[in-house]
Amino acid sequence: MVSSRQKRVWRFVAERRFRRLKRYLRKHPELDVNFCRKRRRWSPLHLACSLGDSEALLLLLRRGANLLQEDASGDTPLHIAARKARKLGPTAYEDLFVPLQRSHPEAMSALNQDGVTPEELLYGRTCTRAEGCRTPLAARCDREWTAKLLNEGADEFCEAFGAYDGVDEEINPFGDWADRVREEYLHKKHTEAQRHAASFTEQRKREREEAERSRKELHVRLQKEHEEYLKRAARKQEETLRSKKRSYSERCAATFSGSSSVRANLTYDDIPWPAPHGSIQKMMAVILHGVDQNDVPSFRKMLRKQQALWHPDKFSQRCEAQLEEKDKQLILDTVKALSQELNSLAQSLKT
Repeated sequence: MVSSRQKRVWRFVAERRFRRLKRYLRKHPELDVNFCRKRRRWSPLHLACSLGDSEALLLLLRRGANLLQEDASGDTPLHIAARKARKLGPTAYEDLFVPLQRSHPEAMSALNQDGVTPEELLYGRTCTRAEGCRTPLAARCDREWTAKLLNEGADEFCEAFGAYDGVDEEINPFGDWADRVREEYLHKKHTEAQRHAASFTEQRKREREEAERSRKELHVRLQKEHEEYLKRAARKQEETLRSKKRSYSERCAATFSGSSSVRANLTYDDIPWPAPHGSIQKMMAVILHGVDQNDVPSFRKMLRKQQALWHPDKFSQRCEAQLEEKDKQLILDTVKALSQELNSLAQSLKT
């Protein structure tokens, strides 16, 4: 009788919930997965093959699922995988049939109640008696083969009629002919099997080449989009710095044009900082934007101008009386930090 835990395993396989199935089997390592359900007497491995679930199939094989277990029709999971591969093509063959075949090669010769092996189902050599018919291709091949046998028999009869009168009846005049027909039949079937396998291999190769080509195209497209994004970001940053530098120059000219023009009650936001509410490094980035640092004389001249502008003593003489009391200390500290950064940069030029 199937336990409640086994019923839960069956439900996880039927609903294709692979992660839940994996966690549940890991939680219950003693659980037997070779149980049967319902009238068809399918095991979870039968069900996984029927659904085409390769992940559940591999997990059940690792948990010791019996590949030779038969259902009510005598079919093993390999029989069901063979039907699935023949119906869906190379992908199902690689994902379902090949893992089972590699796990138990001897299962290829297992017979169901109709006397059919998984190999015969895979290559379409025959249908089961339960199906009651053959595929159109197999039926046409059988009709052609039967006609060939009849023609060969008729030709042989016409050639040998009366030629063996008086010969010992125990001698079989058709022995060589039967051997030749048998060899030709076996060669024909072997050639069909090789052609079928080659077509599978060729199609799989084309799929891999197409996947590799698509991957390369995607990589090139993503790389190009990334380069375009970096260019747009660089242009946006350049435009932002240029705008801040222009605004900084205009505000400096308006605020520091002369001590008489400095209005009273200056707050922190009224000071023409290079980057309002930004760090000292951001302020320096705005000040140095657009300046060629390789041109040392021009660069030193620009630094001297900025040093004079943000020198703490000169700034105090020019603006301290007009500063708002609540922002006064913050303004003076910021001016001092900015001046120190400019002095450090100027000192590095001398060394």
